[in-house]
Amino acid sequence: MNLNQLTVPSLDLTKAVPFYVKLGLKLIVESLPDYARFECPDGHSTFSIHRTDILPKGAVISIYFECINLDEYVNELIKKGIEFDQKPANQKLLWREA
Repeated sequence: MNLNQLTVPSLDLTKAVPFYVKLGLKLIVESLPDYARFECPDGHSTFSIHRTDILPKGAVISIYFECINLDEYVNELIKKGIEFDQKPANQKLLWREA
């Protein structure tokens, strides 16, 4: 089984699309202001965002993108203007995340 697509809501795709492009996703469908779809640089998964007027309340959506050299990649993203709440750190369940 392969993960095909994950879709999340966004209040403003004009801000969201450039963010995900900076992360390294390839924009493959651009139907602004309502929808955009990206191809992950590795594997076969895609990621999309759709416009909503109100974000869902309750449980938070968590999305994890994986890369080989996290520290180097984070430094590249910082140079592109991406801000991180947390620098790369080892987690108790044996992975490293930022």
